[in-house]
Amino acid sequence: MSTLRCIDLTKTYGAEAGYALGGSAGGVSFDVEQGELFALLGPSGCGKTTTLRIIGGFVEPTSGRVELGGEDVTRKPPYARPTNTVFQSYALFPHLSVGANVEFGLKMDRVGRKERQTRTREALGIVGMEHLADRRIAELSGGQQQRAALARAMVKRPGVLLLDEPFGALDLRLRRQMQDELVRLKQATGTTFVHVTHDQDEACAIADRIAVMDRGQIVQVDTPVQLYRAPRTAYVAQFLNVGTVLRGKTVRQGGDVSIDTGGVLVHGAVPQWAEPGMRFSAVLPPDQVTIAPGNEPIASSDCESACGTIEHVAFTGSAFAVNLRLVDGTRLVAEVPRQAMSAGQQLNMQPGSEVVASWRRCDVIIVDDVDPELAAGDDAEQAGVIAA
Repeated sequence: MSTLRCIDLTKTYGAEAGYALGGSAGGVSFDVEQGELFALLGPSGCGKTTTLRIIGGFVEPTSGRVELGGEDVTRKPPYARPTNTVFQSYALFPHLSVGANVEFGLKMDRVGRKERQTRTREALGIVGMEHLADRRIAELSGGQQQRAALARAMVKRPGVLLLDEPFGALDLRLRRQMQDELVRLKQATGTTFVHVTHDQDEACAIADRIAVMDRGQIVQVDTPVQLYRAPRTAYVAQFLNVGTVLRGKTVRQGGDVSIDTGGVLVHGAVPQWAEPGMRFSAVLPPDQVTIAPGNEPIASSDCESACGTIEHVAFTGSAFAVNLRLVDGTRLVAEVPRQAMSAGQQLNMQPGSEVVASWRRCDVIIVDDVDPELAAGDDAEQAGVIAA
């Protein structure tokens, strides 16, 4: 049995405001298993925080239901649910010590003093802050305040811990440190987490599974690795920065599809989940694109290529991101590992240099390119799809 089930959730704030979550085609549904760290990922305004607040009982859905441990808790208030929430602001009491902050919820639940003290020590020990129990909140660093907020949420031993962009206010070093800490906590305690974030790297670093959201809907749920290997839509590929999305005239023939951008022809395999009349685009992952000096396409049965000009080169630490403009104006990114770029090659990879970009057909990812809100009104001709 799933620890958490969200079933067809929608939320509206009046007819004129439209849907904040879900839509006319249906609501948001997903399951979270015991001990899983499940991330809700998407841009601002996509509905991820609304979803989290519905789970926690802070917002009542317009329709749908929430089940925790097999029990329908949709109409129950936050204090009557086996959940706790950590907000980005932490909401710690500045006039209380760290230990008193962690103990506060147990005190409100009338838990005995001895048990309160024991559980508070345990919770602080889990986050490595037992030695700071007497400190005031103002005396803590940002990372320590985040740990204190986690300890306060975990001390009540919730069935599901809800995290609303808890690392958003931290600098990069602390954010990565807290991401590692969160994974360690999950492994040590077996706690179930639902984590809201707009940061793709953060979601992939910590989550067992990710639900990618767009305009109040979940567009794909999968493991981080699978989302990068097989994004289903152009939106997912672009939001996760999987690679360059190429659009154009599409010809589908059996299990193959070709996309002509007007100057670049790309071939790939039709995904197993594809439906008749579906509009496609191609995704070229940057680490699968090879570049070499020259201005003549490479002829090969299993590879494709296009000529272009380097616009600029960005060093990312582990690799060089080479940004190209192809002959038809299409922009393409190739990623060259730092170790593979010699000093001589760097001289040849200057802005304005002519290069040939090539890729294997088997590395092309074919995705659905139709906007979900427009799909119902599209037919094969409108979508630019030709069945050969």
